[in-house]
Amino acid sequence: MAQPLEGKAAVVTGSGRGIGRGIAKAFAAAGASVVVCDFGGALDGTGEAKTPADEVVKEIKDAGGAAVACYENVASMEGGERIIQTCVDNFGKIDILVTVAGILRDRMVFNMTEEEWDDVIAVHLKGTFTCVKYASILMRQQRGGRIITFSSSSGVMGTTGQTNYGAAKSGIAGLTKVVARDLGKYGVTANSILPSADTRMTQTDEIKRAREIRIGLGLPEWEAEGPQLPEDIAPFIVYLASDKASNVNGQTFSVRGNIIALVSQPRIIAAVTKEGRWTVDELVDQAPRTLGKGVVNEYQPKPEKAAAG
Repeated sequence: MAQPLEGKAAVVTGSGRGIGRGIAKAFAAAGASVVVCDFGGALDGTGEAKTPADEVVKEIKDAGGAAVACYENVASMEGGERIIQTCVDNFGKIDILVTVAGILRDRMVFNMTEEEWDDVIAVHLKGTFTCVKYASILMRQQRGGRIITFSSSSGVMGTTGQTNYGAAKSGIAGLTKVVARDLGKYGVTANSILPSADTRMTQTDEIKRAREIRIGLGLPEWEAEGPQLPEDIAPFIVYLASDKASNVNGQTFSVRGNIIALVSQPRIIAAVTKEGRWTVDELVDQAPRTLGKGVVNEYQPKPEKAAAG
């Protein structure tokens, strides 16, 4: 039986560690030739090293697969172009692009610096664009390809202390939907993933505190059964990258442990209308009984506990 990605050439950014590493190895095991792209920086994006990418390439080659390392930074247009060109130079084409690369600079919005904002936006949002742009040129010409981006529940639902990260991930989700529209007629699909796995990005003290805050507020914590391993994300990405998923385009999927879910598209759930234009007085009167009915502020201050007598 032929492998689902037999003969395909793929780029996986951020694949020196964690989720990206699992995807790169799964792609190679499924028959694809893989560019393992990783800048090798720390969690906050500082520093660089070739070791993470080199180690994954060695693992793939030792298992009989085909892979090359790339150490470019996704945050520059030149870096994005060179990443895609690495795939073409080594494997003659690019069929699949998966954009996993990311950093964290968590801070409450009132404490966040301009640098912390800019750096996270640059790696996540711009870093997705730089690779997608150059991959899309070639995929459009060859009339086919798969683009799989990585958004986050932080981008669609919000996570305490991640203003920059949430904004970037929300932007990626929107970017992906537009790319799906722009390239669909050329046989190219673009879909986005909301992953959850135990990686260095999700096991920080800040993330753990944010989870505790959500639980303290009584907000739901949707958890899969058992440990959520980085490698658990990869099988579904292999499916999306395969020819079997040619009908899946412009969608968002949540992937966590043993749970894989299709996320609903944004939709109108309530509306009010009238002849002519609305006035402020009319909306102040009607909105609480219509658009605001049943809406709850989940993040409002808690009532102070009465002092013990």
